[in-house]
Amino acid sequence: MLKELESSVPEIEAAAVVSVEGLPIASALPRDIEETRLAAMTAAMLSLGERVIEEMRKGRIERVFVEGSEGTIISMNAGPNAVLTCSSRKDAKLGLIFLEMGRAARKIADIL
Repeated sequence: MLKELESSVPEIEAAAVVSVEGLPIASALPRDIEETRLAAMTAAMLSLGERVIEEMRKGRIERVFVEGSEGTIISMNAGPNAVLTCSSRKDAKLGLIFLEMGRAARKIADIL
């Protein structure tokens, strides 16, 4: 499913599904990225985002988006027990990524 996501949006460079506890479930990552470390950071980032949204009374979290000088990291819930994270190039069309990630997250939630 992650390879399908990457092929649907060529600007997606990597993708991972992790548990909300920070454990890796599945990934399509470059060899130099440590899966377990990324899983822990991803779960922590989304958890913190949820707390900030709650504290600021902004409803339910949709996604966490971190923009760097060379690209973006986007994380969103994939059901109650998993998080989908993608890394994209700087020139990526974010609307398309959000759409495709949402589709993939729903499929992942159905499977898990």
